[in-house]
Amino acid sequence: MPRLSPEELRERMARDLPGAVLEAAPLQVTAPPAHGPQPGAFLTTDTLVAPAHLVAAALYLRDTLGYAFLSDIAVVDYLADGLFELVYRFYTLDGGDALVLKLRVPRDQPAVPSLTPHWPGANFHEREAFDLFGITFVGHPYLRRIYMWDEFEGWPMRKDFPKQGDKYIGADE
Repeated sequence: MPRLSPEELRERMARDLPGAVLEAAPLQVTAPPAHGPQPGAFLTTDTLVAPAHLVAAALYLRDTLGYAFLSDIAVVDYLADGLFELVYRFYTLDGGDALVLKLRVPRDQPAVPSLTPHWPGANFHEREAFDLFGITFVGHPYLRRIYMWDEFEGWPMRKDFPKQGDKYIGADE
């Protein structure tokens, strides 16, 4: 299978999966103190997929294009825009560059179809995103916390999670 650029992937998916590919709108980036990207707008060049079409798009990458290895699922919190961006990175077993699918969900009701029934390796990645960001993966067979204890309240990797005054630290004193 020839290697595809993000533009070629978008063209093929738009042709073969109508309604799956979305136009990317710029997101607001806020710089952390004294380092990181400068504040401003960020526009992705990767393929942005509608959440309802995630499973079909991922199966297209695997079954049609031969990208059978789901390497990771990352979450980016765009607090200023009120959404999470999920980044799915797929590789072909022959080697080479990754193909990336991204999708965006609102922070107040983040729900995404689960890939675990199709990629068992997505299990821990989805549980991690659930545990740390509060993203629900609809259809996941065992969506429970993986790092934090069951009684922990909140999602510690969200940008609006309080960083000081943790009620769990020193609670027994």
